[in-house]
Amino acid sequence: MNVKWISIIAFCFWGWMPAEGQKTNTPKNILIIITDQQSADAMSAVIGNRYLHTPNMDALAKSGIRFTRAYCANPLCTPSRSSMFTGRYPHELGVMDNEVPRADTTLFPVMGTLFAAKGYETGYVGKWHVPAFPLKNKEISGFQWTENNQLGGSDSLLPGSAIRFINKERKQPFLLVVSFINPHNICEWARGDRLPDGDIGTPPALADYPPLLPNYAPTLNESDVNRDMRMFTQANPKFPVGNFTDSQWREYRWAYYRMIEKVDAHIGTVIDALKASGRYENTLIVFLSDHGDMQGAHQWNQKTVFYEESARVPFILSGPGLKPKTSNLLVNTGVDLIPTICAYAGISLPASLPGCNILKPDSYRQYVVAANRLAIGKDIPGKKSFKPEGRMVRSEHFKYWIYDKGKQRESLFDMDTDPGEMQDLARLPRYRSVLELHRQYLKEWAEKYKDDKALEMLQYQDL
Repeated sequence: MNVKWISIIAFCFWGWMPAEGQKTNTPKNILIIITDQQSADAMSAVIGNRYLHTPNMDALAKSGIRFTRAYCANPLCTPSRSSMFTGRYPHELGVMDNEVPRADTTLFPVMGTLFAAKGYETGYVGKWHVPAFPLKNKEISGFQWTENNQLGGSDSLLPGSAIRFINKERKQPFLLVVSFINPHNICEWARGDRLPDGDIGTPPALADYPPLLPNYAPTLNESDVNRDMRMFTQANPKFPVGNFTDSQWREYRWAYYRMIEKVDAHIGTVIDALKASGRYENTLIVFLSDHGDMQGAHQWNQKTVFYEESARVPFILSGPGLKPKTSNLLVNTGVDLIPTICAYAGISLPASLPGCNILKPDSYRQYVVAANRLAIGKDIPGKKSFKPEGRMVRSEHFKYWIYDKGKQRESLFDMDTDPGEMQDLARLPRYRSVLELHRQYLKEWAEKYKDDKALEMLQYQDL
């Protein structure tokens, strides 16, 4: 492959043009629905309804634009949500894991503040989990109306809170975020703990469980850093799946699907109330998740890693002026969410924000970048602490990632021929030019957005 042209990178420059066909005379309401730990394909609209039935998510997918290649900024709750509500990359915020942030994030305006300043009434119900922007005096960073924002066991309360906000008398448009916990309860299920949001029913016979994922086996040519990450994570009693049998992994998927169905029903209640209020026809609905869940792919559960099941998320926009379609545009939901909804609402933003208005007809980018830090592992006797930090580049046809620890720190996958990421190509000589191209992508991105950690990683490259 000729790589002389690699410096000509077509980052998208977002302007504040309305979506094609959109009428902007009347300000539009915006309803953002967030689930927690839902993989992109975990909807019956994608996989069929033999094992999973999500009629309300499916209806959004049918009526709106479903982005099939949307990736979270970091496949972990706090960094992903911090990015979504500021429009900044996690490394800019200094929020790389679920620990206390290191940076002064008061310097970054957040979504609620931006919309409130433009005359929107802003509301937030459900899980927040962004400690960098704590709940103070019943207001979450510009969200003027809040209810049920504590972690755990609150999903059944959220539709009522959302309905109270939707039905309020008002003259101005509104921005409402409804942030559900499920299917995050799969974490408690894997440990055998009580499920915070209630029982999911009696497991059926083994024959009625979903099958193992096609990419259940570890990756061929798996790098040592990826192998060690799985070992250290499974050593943590919070993630006790190291000895799971095939049938246990299948039951895991059955339980995960039941939790998605529970949250789908709650979403239906909220949307029905929006329709009954008479505001549905003037509301943009955004549906997404903060990150996915591995579901036994490559014998992983949980999130954090860059595999598709963890890093790729559902992302649907449905509302006035948007023609239903499926889009394969590369999206980073962390940095692209705010620019897109602000453009739709006619709200201008500082040019310093890195994201794109993905509703522009000419939107295109050659790649997106995500970050992670494995902060969920547990030390193993005889081995040093292992909590690597990494960066991922998803291009049109390939996925590349690199870590700051390990002997084999890089991985490369052909996403066209190997969507399950079963064969790591990074150490195959015939893919050397592709590997170098993706290193260059990351270098140019890191220089543009001042990610010194990524540049440091690139100084150590696999031979």
